[in-house]
Amino acid sequence: MKYAAAFSIVVASLALTACQRDVVVTPAATPAPAVIAVPGPAGATGATGAAGETGQVGSTGSTGSTGSTGYTGSTGATGSTGATGTMGATGSTGDTGATGSTGDTGATGQRGKTGDTVIVLPPTQPAR
Repeated sequence: MKYAAAFSIVVASLALTACQRDVVVTPAATPAPAVIAVPGPAGATGATGAAGETGQVGSTGSTGSTGSTGYTGSTGATGSTGATGTMGATGSTGDTGATGSTGDTGATGQRGKTGDTVIVLPPTQPAR
């Protein structure tokens, strides 16, 4: 198991280098000659050329190997449940406090004095 990953990589690289194909370069097509229309009757149709041969199908490359699966670790044990504590006693209700006494009424203030009368006159206009 220690060298399984390295061995898988070596096998995959050998398989990929074994299926390299030669590069085929197709020559560029020559342009068709220009057609010049000449008046007169058309000539007879020429003979049809022979069909070309079908090329060979290339071989398929080999499939690489699958890596090994790792181990799954074990699950830990579940801890025990703790004990529930006891409930405390309910306290007694307290007494209601006494109501305070009402305070005395304050003294009445003295009456104010009457003030002076003020008369406001409009401003005077200069003579024309």
